[in-house]
Amino acid sequence: MTVSIVILAMIAAFLGMRLYSVLGRRAEHGEEPVQSRLDAQPAAATPALPLPERAVAGAVRPRELGAVLPGVERGLREIIAVDRRFDPVTFVEGARSAYRMVLEAYWRGDRGQLGHLCDADVARSFIAAIDEREAAGETFNNSLVRVEEIQIVGASYSAPFARVAVRFVADIAAVTRDRDGKVIAGSLNDAVEVRDVWTFRRDIHSADPDWLLEETDEG
Repeated sequence: MTVSIVILAMIAAFLGMRLYSVLGRRAEHGEEPVQSRLDAQPAAATPALPLPERAVAGAVRPRELGAVLPGVERGLREIIAVDRRFDPVTFVEGARSAYRMVLEAYWRGDRGQLGHLCDADVARSFIAAIDEREAAGETFNNSLVRVEEIQIVGASYSAPFARVAVRFVADIAAVTRDRDGKVIAGSLNDAVEVRDVWTFRRDIHSADPDWLLEETDEG
């Protein structure tokens, strides 16, 4: 699953594809080496800065990843050492799109899409919640209004798996309706701030290039 740096402009056409469409690959041409980007970061003693929201992804610059915590930088370097195509900045942009894709698949009850985007355990959890919701005759009318902040908060490589944890701070408008279409919870007029930490995993040594959502947690 391949993507260029203009990932946000292309994501709609790739919605049905797996997370490799939007995670973790550096552009083939015109990119500076990732190692030099990380070297350019100042030694960080403060939390990482959120990546600014951009309507269209353009040329990436080192400052856009923000200050990287030493533990996170070490993990990113470990991943880069075994996968030279991995680019943290592109990964963050892709994680933004993946976050929306997974949430929207869950809200509309798209079990197949969730199976493509998540590992087996996470997919089963989502599907069980969908089954329960449908059995109760309830439907979601939710909208991801905006992602306020994104930052990589963890990274590691333990053969054969690379893992990257990303914190999302987002505004979501959520409405739950009963089987008769009556609103029983929420409001589309009042967005609620949510904080999530999602961990993505990839088997670096596998011919399968997919990154899968491995874990979700509140952040």
